[in-house]
Amino acid sequence: MLRIFRRLKVYKWFVLGSFLFIFIQAMTDLFLPTLMGDIVDNGVVKGDVAYIWRIGSIMLGIAAVGICASITASYCSSKAAMGLGRDLRRNVFTHVENFSLEEFDEIGTASLITRNTNDITQIQQVTIMVLRMVVMAPLMFAGGLIMAVSKDAKLSLVILAITPFLAGGILLILKKGVPLFRMVQKKLDALNLAMRENLTGIRVIRAFNKEDYEKKRLRKANGELTDVSIRVNKLMAFMMPLMMLIMNLTTVLIIWFGGIRIESGGMQIGDLMAFIQYVMQIMFALIMASMMFIVIPRASVSAKRINEVLDLQPGVKDSGTEKASEEHGTLEFEHVSFSYPGAEAPVISDISFRAEPGEVTAIIGGTGSGKTTLVQLIPRFFDVTSGAVRVNGRNVKDYEQGALRSMIGYVPQKALLFSGTVADNIRYGKEGATIEEVQHAAEVAQASGFVEEMEQGYETHIDQGGKNVSGGQKQRLSIARAIVRKPDLYIFDDSFSALDYKTDAKLRQSLKDETKEAAVLIVAQRVNTVQHADQIIVLDKGKIAGIGTHEQLLENNGVYQEIVKSQNGEEGIA
Repeated sequence: MLRIFRRLKVYKWFVLGSFLFIFIQAMTDLFLPTLMGDIVDNGVVKGDVAYIWRIGSIMLGIAAVGICASITASYCSSKAAMGLGRDLRRNVFTHVENFSLEEFDEIGTASLITRNTNDITQIQQVTIMVLRMVVMAPLMFAGGLIMAVSKDAKLSLVILAITPFLAGGILLILKKGVPLFRMVQKKLDALNLAMRENLTGIRVIRAFNKEDYEKKRLRKANGELTDVSIRVNKLMAFMMPLMMLIMNLTTVLIIWFGGIRIESGGMQIGDLMAFIQYVMQIMFALIMASMMFIVIPRASVSAKRINEVLDLQPGVKDSGTEKASEEHGTLEFEHVSFSYPGAEAPVISDISFRAEPGEVTAIIGGTGSGKTTLVQLIPRFFDVTSGAVRVNGRNVKDYEQGALRSMIGYVPQKALLFSGTVADNIRYGKEGATIEEVQHAAEVAQASGFVEEMEQGYETHIDQGGKNVSGGQKQRLSIARAIVRKPDLYIFDDSFSALDYKTDAKLRQSLKDETKEAAVLIVAQRVNTVQHADQIIVLDKGKIAGIGTHEQLLENNGVYQEIVKSQNGEEGIA
């Protein structure tokens, strides 16, 4: 938590302003009971109305100063806390953007969302509370104690007697509360995960009639969070009556012993009334402190989760300095192997090949053969375990990540569109692309036909995730997004799977004309998609089982022959 609070240095003037005005507010609160006692002893008892009006006016002025100080302190503390929250969200988001896929898998998308929203909100709320109470509580406690002793030292022994009971109650609640707050955050993560999977997978859920199952799963996660939250609220609900009971018992004792003191002439009525007010201020200071002891552990759990994200260093580090290369449109794998962390065996082993400008290289293989993993090594979504991947003649680790990825037009296996217009989604590949460039990219990707049939054409709105277009349309728009940037290397990771054979053929032909100066890497499941490639790489269990043209592999590669046979039958290899 202290690491988080150190970030408040940026807002030191607001923090200092908050402390200053809270100090002024505390002084006004401590001065008012004394004036009230004076009114009773010197005004009410003696019947001096003029004295009551004079001191009463002073009390109103002091109360007005206290109100203004309280408002200003609230403003300063809110500015500091909200600024801290904004900075944390920006830092977490910026840091997460540098994560490799390994870090995303380690923490989980649902947990990252919870940490960047709920956890930071918890920190903001506690920061406001701490900035106000960290000064107010000690001042009210110390000041109230001093003023109470100054009114009657013997009667102050009542405070000394009651303090252990109050401290014991606070410590008991604190001991019970901290584990529950940790549990609340974990259950909230689980609920967010269930909700996210439910919403993103709604089509699959409905297709398999799993609505009832998902309702039960969500109800279970929600029920667990509810149970823990109820336990927390029960604990909080128990605290206030306990504190009020102790306060009321203290008041009874003070009135009892104070009455004895007044009867013996050792104390005046006004002093007793002021003494009671100061004791109430002391008790409220202790209650404020107890609230801090309860909410800070909860916020510390959130702070720990935020620090876990900020401390997690990306496995793929941007240590390169190169921004460009004289060579263009080449890709080379040199004895590349890769293993996922903790895996017993490498996913791909000893992969070597080279792709030249204007050349189409296709990768084909069975499920789990390592095709997608192989292409994800090129833009450094993961780093190779051994060997080297070279783009335009240089090791990808020598480039700045931004510079490396600007050379690549990557179309992922799962087409993803963002909310915005069709043109906005295509321009995602090249910021500031003209409408002519957007239209050309769509034409090459065989997307112009259905886009122009839309009511608003390229200004048609696309829903989040592209839910208002078909799978094939999403794929073609994703391809157009890669084409518009005119990269040195195109990567199509099974990006034609939702296209019919006619559209597939037209797209491959238009790509051939468009990519004469770039290397093209196509990952595909269908033989028809790869058979016209300049070279086909056959992967089998993470290793190269053969490299050659379609005709060459049909003649001498058993793995490729099996793939062709499984898709086209015996006539496919005849």
